[in-house]
Amino acid sequence: MKKSIIALAFIATGLATGAQANTTSLPTLTDKAALELVNQGLQSCRSDGYNVSVAVVDRTGSLKAFGRSELAGPHTVDSAQKKAFTAASMGQPTANLAKLVTDKPFLQGLKDMDSRMLLLGGGMPIKVDGQIVGGIGIGGAPGGHLDQACAEQAIKVALK
Repeated sequence: MKKSIIALAFIATGLATGAQANTTSLPTLTDKAALELVNQGLQSCRSDGYNVSVAVVDRTGSLKAFGRSELAGPHTVDSAQKKAFTAASMGQPTANLAKLVTDKPFLQGLKDMDSRMLLLGGGMPIKVDGQIVGGIGIGGAPGGHLDQACAEQAIKVALK
């Protein structure tokens, strides 16, 4: 009986250790941080006179927070979400991807590999300790480079 209990203890310890070896711990974007990113994105663009939508997604591309200026066009809702998804999914600014596809036409398939992707400037990956925790997308400024500047400012202020 005593040997059986000891054997079960070793088995249980081995299973627990094995389970830990098959899992990972990753930083996660909090709800508070996601909302702060949206607020900072709206504020940054508003101070420059732009009416935009701002979307923040987690590392899987699922929407975490969203905000829209009262005067932002209806198309900005979808573009902001797609830019955020693309930045999180691809791990780089969407402007880089847009340039890549323009410079290397054989990569045109990237823009069609997922209907949630949009290869226009304005999406930035969100990183914590060098790991992607999500993406922010902004749509509505008169140019993707301006959307991106607001997104960069939002990350700088919200995640200081």
